Amino acid sequence: MKITKIEKKKRLYLLELDGNEKLYITEDTIVHFMLSKNKEVNQQELEEIKSYAQFSYGKNLALHYLSFKQRSKKEVRDYLIKHEIDKIIIPQILTSLEKENWLNDRKYTETLLQQNLGTGDKGPYVLQQKLKEKGIDPQVISEELAKLDFSELLEKLSQKLLRQYQTKLPQKALRDKIIQRLTNKGFDYQTAKETYQQLDIISEEENEQELIYKELDKLYPKYSRKYQDYELKQRLIQALSRKGFGFDDIKSALREYL
Repeated sequence: MKITKIEKKKRLYLLELDGNEKLYITEDTIVHFMLSKNKEVNQQELEEIKSYAQFSYGKNLALHYLSFKQRSKKEVRDYLIKHEIDKIIIPQILTSLEKENWLNDRKYTETLLQQNLGTGDKGPYVLQQKLKEKGIDPQVISEELAKLDFSELLEKLSQKLLRQYQTKLPQKALRDKIIQRLTNKGFDYQTAKETYQQLDIISEEENEQELIYKELDKLYPKYSRKYQDYELKQRLIQALSRKGFGFDDIKSALREYL
């Protein structure tokens, strides 16, 4: 077979042979096989050209994908599958990218974890799950997490939560909220509990009294339009209990308020 045409088509080249064979190839393929018009190729050479063209095209796609940001091996594999690269060729592409250090799951893990310590707010369990979803080996995740100290991030996050909720919630509700938020962020319950205990909380009695009167100022106009006397009092008790206030504090406040 003889090559009758090599024509540039955007990022690829159209290769035509006199046997009515047509295929798209990369510039790398042309260079690798030293292809030119009128060059003779046999069937085996043509199959090699096709295979290399698929490899070269897939690798170029992957490099384009990696040019935006660091990716895991699984992310690149999924991207190539999505773009219909031959699944037999994909392992070759990934191996090539790893050898050239374009792909490195350990480095990817290290970078993601360091970024989180610098500007993020996630704890170990959330990060572990996120990295598993990216296809990172669990052993690599464990080893890299073990190198990190989350104490500074934990302190910063707990102080932020304290500022956010301290003037809005009674003591018990504040404790539950902060511990819940810390565990949701990926810290274990015991660590979250110990962190809360180390916070500098406003005097419970002073804060509770101020908060309960604030709530009564909001609740009383709402309920007094519908209820009176005993039923009004019961409605207020129920509403304040749901907010996390203690029964004795509620009774004391209502005696002065009503």
